Amino acid sequence: MAGNSEHLETKLIHAGEPDPRIGGAVSIPIFQSAMFEYGGEASYHEIKYIRLNNTPNHTALHRKLASLENAEAALVTSSGMAAISTALLTLLQSGDHFLAQSCLYGGTYDLVTRDLGLYGISFDFIDGADPGSWTAQLKPNTKAIYVETMANPLMDVPDLKGVIEFARRHGLVTLVDNTFASPVNFRPAEWGFDLSLHSCTKYLNGHSDIVAGAVIGKADLVERITHKLNLLGGTLDPHACFLLHRGIKTLALRVRHQNDCALALATFLAEHPAVRMVNYPGLESHPAHAIAQTMFDGCSGMLSFELHGGVAAAERFMSNVQLPIVAPSLGGIETLVTRPATTSHSGLTPEERQRAGISEELIRVSVGIEHPQDLIADFTQALA
Repeated sequence: MAGNSEHLETKLIHAGEPDPRIGGAVSIPIFQSAMFEYGGEASYHEIKYIRLNNTPNHTALHRKLASLENAEAALVTSSGMAAISTALLTLLQSGDHFLAQSCLYGGTYDLVTRDLGLYGISFDFIDGADPGSWTAQLKPNTKAIYVETMANPLMDVPDLKGVIEFARRHGLVTLVDNTFASPVNFRPAEWGFDLSLHSCTKYLNGHSDIVAGAVIGKADLVERITHKLNLLGGTLDPHACFLLHRGIKTLALRVRHQNDCALALATFLAEHPAVRMVNYPGLESHPAHAIAQTMFDGCSGMLSFELHGGVAAAERFMSNVQLPIVAPSLGGIETLVTRPATTSHSGLTPEERQRAGISEELIRVSVGIEHPQDLIADFTQALA
């Protein structure tokens, strides 16, 4: 059957599709019904109801997402943060402790540092590149370890093999935010991660028109998280499910072009005299380039850089570019630029950003699907 193909491109189109097709429809319809006729379901979580994430739109996405990462199960949520917060609140309870990579997406950082403590959950930050230092952070009540495939916004790549080996030795659940890589470039289940988390708002949807999230991984953990989500209510609307389902089908085409375009742009920036530094794991100069080459099929369309001249130079550059849109978020078909200090990481204090290595002048770029030569030409005139 086509949906069982080993090739990602074919899975994107065929995996999880209704069989037989609903009314012969080539594109799955939108099931805009809050509830469905009772069919004798024995469990509360099996009753067909939008909030329980089990309409035909949800189940098709669940099957497809699990297939893309060669995982056992998947769950879609109302946002990436709904996926992250529900997963952590499912796996951790009052009195538990976990380890987290020190550089994280701003929303995740705020959740970890400001909110989980209210539930009696404690944490310690770890240097993702230094597995030898992690043992000192362990406690008898440590239950999980949380990292990002490529850290937002500095593009740090943790020692991912080290994470898996460390977790196995100490009986920890492994969670990785795989948003920046996407299943095209990295499939966590293949390497032994328990759970992969996504903001589907980004690459998986790819068109900057919905907010969604996903949890992908071991079936028993996904089921527990599903039950928690059913009660917390972070459900994805069927129309958003439809748009995500449609957007996913071009994922491989989009991301592979974005990989190539970002590498070309990062190479250009690294050689430009106005640029002080570039963060992109596809560059040989990146500290984790060897890890990226070993474990990734591509280094994504995300990069960040700093200019000589500080914030003033960064603001001038962003006002001069013509093709990129100055806006938060990432992973869409259009190139976006932003200063994380004013958007994704504005919830951190200046001191917290400084400790994480996020300067006020750092510019983050989400490369779209424009032609790389046009982007480089535009960046050239903006830098001039």
